[in-house]
Amino acid sequence: LMQVLQAHRRGIMFGLATGRRLDDALAVLRQHRIREPDFLIASQGTEIYYGPELNQDEGWERHINHLWNPVALRELLQEMPGLEMQPKRFQSTFKLSYYIDPGVADIQQIRQLLLRNEQAVNTVFSFGQFLDVLPIRASKGLALRWVASRLDFALERTLVAGVTAADADMLMGNTMGAVVDSQHLAELSGLVNMERIYFSGSRGAAGIMEAMQHYAFFEECGGPT
Repeated sequence: LMQVLQAHRRGIMFGLATGRRLDDALAVLRQHRIREPDFLIASQGTEIYYGPELNQDEGWERHINHLWNPVALRELLQEMPGLEMQPKRFQSTFKLSYYIDPGVADIQQIRQLLLRNEQAVNTVFSFGQFLDVLPIRASKGLALRWVASRLDFALERTLVAGVTAADADMLMGNTMGAVVDSQHLAELSGLVNMERIYFSGSRGAAGIMEAMQHYAFFEECGGPT
């Protein structure tokens, strides 16, 4: 995959969206010898960086700060059965991260509790065991659309690959969506019948390559993202 991207280096941008912190994401990229992206969306869509200097988008932070009240959120959720706050290194300014036992804690009840207490947030349940609470204006999908506006590229010419519920809103819309891991397919079952979302038979990089072929990515886009 990296060889294909390098061969088309002048015609595309390469971006990464992850739930990880910036330093963790960069460590994984180095471990797998993946070049640094042109833009990086980190901490579940609450941070945006533009390469090669990885300059942080402070305008995005100001935008998502709207109605964000982490102190009140922690107080509301601290006694919730089945929820345990993750270690401090997994927390960030605009992301509260919890371990969740779905057999004890009901996602819908948590959302209703937050709504009753006038906390306008996004809640992201992923990998069957993690719950992230984000500002209402923050998500991977919303961050991607912000970046597209800033860097002036067309979403309909953008291939987006995802593996879990945290990627759902990034896959939806007018992008070329691709689900590239069946391990957590149940979390993305609501996307099965949606247009422009391809479910790859392969995982990871091979799944992305398969999606590129499905969408005739380079041929159809001419100058893809």
